[in-house]
Amino acid sequence: MTYDMLLLRFGEFTLKGKNRSRFEKSVVNHIRRVLKPFPNAVIIKEYGRMYVELNGESPEVLIQVLKKVFGLVSISPVRVCPSELDRIIETAVDMVGQRNLADQVTFKVHARRVWKQFPHSSQEMNHLVGSPLLRTYPQLKVQVKQPDMELRVEIRENGTYVYYEVIPGAGGYPLGTNGKAMLLLSGGIDSPVAGWSAMRRGLEIECVHFYSFPYTSQLAKEKVMELTRLLSGYTGRIKLHLVPFTDVQTSFVGIGQDNLMITFMRRAMLRIASALAEREGALAVVTGDSLGQVASQTLPSMNVIGRATELPLLRPLVMMDKNDIINIATDIGTYETSILPYEDCCTLFVPKSPTTNPNLKIVEKVEASLTDLPGLIEAAIQNTETVIIRPDSKIGELEAKSEGQVIKEDWF
Repeated sequence: MTYDMLLLRFGEFTLKGKNRSRFEKSVVNHIRRVLKPFPNAVIIKEYGRMYVELNGESPEVLIQVLKKVFGLVSISPVRVCPSELDRIIETAVDMVGQRNLADQVTFKVHARRVWKQFPHSSQEMNHLVGSPLLRTYPQLKVQVKQPDMELRVEIRENGTYVYYEVIPGAGGYPLGTNGKAMLLLSGGIDSPVAGWSAMRRGLEIECVHFYSFPYTSQLAKEKVMELTRLLSGYTGRIKLHLVPFTDVQTSFVGIGQDNLMITFMRRAMLRIASALAEREGALAVVTGDSLGQVASQTLPSMNVIGRATELPLLRPLVMMDKNDIINIATDIGTYETSILPYEDCCTLFVPKSPTTNPNLKIVEKVEASLTDLPGLIEAAIQNTETVIIRPDSKIGELEAKSEGQVIKEDWF
């Protein structure tokens, strides 16, 4: 179907009163960035919404790009015609006819006369447009409440907009408008979904991944890079910190506290992530914890693990069912990569019976006895590699390019 423009609708940030302009500016800048590869597309901004004139650009391609812009709740492809009754009816009949009407379809016309000098009222236009549609297409049946198709007609002085599709967008808050956080990114299903959920609430994220060479393979590291690349499709770029965790992890082996191994590891990860957060100017840590899912995600375990940092711990998935998490992972495109069978460091040295109710005093006492632990954590921080990952990054080449380089790059 041929369209002339796309109508973009903003989300809940439009209720922010005096701060609304800041949120709108952020989402407009994000839209401009993602539309750079489409030079013919022209942005027209109005209060509470925005239009993109296509000028020959593919509406299907632009819709797929714009669906990943946080802050946009929906997109509608629009036909534009002169604000003349005959042309409006002609456009509506042609537009509906290009939809597959093999079966009976319920519909209604919702006209809105923005240009008050137009000779027919909104109510009159509902009938003036609806009647020719009924005569032309016998499959149509009028239904006022919850029809299959709601044909909207916006009559303006410079032209009339006709559309019926409402394609869901990402919603949430514009990218980066609520600060920065560090995401603990494993190779599993949950943490990429947690990262996406955090970004949807306006957080800029940097990813932190812990690897334990030679116990974990290069493929496991590249798997996480690929997950970061998939998430970067929503932001344009994401910084990934790769932390060598072998020495820290093995320091907990053979101390006679196997049932607390996961607790020690997670607390060490939080300390490292917190140090990286301080360096990068982040104000929180995001995890993929889901209450009760594994031993380290019981409430007592999360309490003891969380005491290792003073930063706020954000757990977007904490009350979600696994099936709901999988559904989101499928929708955002990370699920198939997450289930690839490459182990990460969290699957190493896992005890047969990890504790679900660790004692904070015992944990802190054992950690205090590990005199080498602070030095090992500091060494892991100092030897962390950092790479910038974008949607078009070639994962196999990233590590070689990052070696020996100090990366300094502005957010967009």
